[in-house]
Amino acid sequence: MKNTIISNPENFEKIKSQILREGTENLHIIADFDGTLTKLFVDGEKSPSIIAELRNGNYLDEDYAKRAHELFDKYHPYEIDPNLSQNEKKEKMKEWWQTHFDLLIKKGLSLEDVKKVSRSGKVELRKGLENLLEFSKKNNIPFIIMSASGIGDVIPMYLKEKELMYENVHIISNFYNWDKNGKAQSAKEPVVHSRNKDETTLENLPIYKELQKRKNVLLLGNGMNDLKMIEGFNYNNLLSMGFLGDNNPEKINLFKSGYDVVITNDDNLDFVNDFLNKFSK
Repeated sequence: MKNTIISNPENFEKIKSQILREGTENLHIIADFDGTLTKLFVDGEKSPSIIAELRNGNYLDEDYAKRAHELFDKYHPYEIDPNLSQNEKKEKMKEWWQTHFDLLIKKGLSLEDVKKVSRSGKVELRKGLENLLEFSKKNNIPFIIMSASGIGDVIPMYLKEKELMYENVHIISNFYNWDKNGKAQSAKEPVVHSRNKDETTLENLPIYKELQKRKNVLLLGNGMNDLKMIEGFNYNNLLSMGFLGDNNPEKINLFKSGYDVVITNDDNLDFVNDFLNKFSK
């Protein structure tokens, strides 16, 4: 596959063989959503994240977009500040999202807005996802979608519309409590943000006990921070696959330093599906 780069072929083959030998009953999949299970570009334009589409698509009033940009300008520098500790960054990211949630609720976020975002056409599932989710369902492989999106409710809604929201799919994101009129009343705990988007957020959920029996992991992401989704989990074997929107050599080298496989040019999920299909051979 011309858009697929294996960072260390010898190491990849070793881990792949071990995972295949131990079978699907010892495997779980963890994946980011925006830009990983969805395309990075749609019709030649960069696809927005869920929260960016809500902010820039005039779903709420103009003041919301202005205030949301102000929050980004205030808190993003903390997110990327190399001089801050991880704990300090976590506190700032939680503060950012909680402030943003309060703003969304104040501006009247509704389920109707969530539906409009899911049907906007600005978000497009990556080709091959249907096969990937069907394989995981057929083989009872837990499929964990982990997203720091400010409106995680869009994800199950979007998958249900595509008839892909299977029982083995578990979504870890930010969700809301809605009133009888479909208005957001409060954000549910825990708050998921860029600095705590890892398997420790699963510890209080029923699926976590099942994952303890499945120590082989396939991780899918589209940024270096997505590699941290596995932090806190005592795995045996890990294969990580990262998706890039282009074939920029500098980005490729960065991804190769962390991911076992780098998939460039916003390509599809064929390599992932080909790997999984080897279980049945």
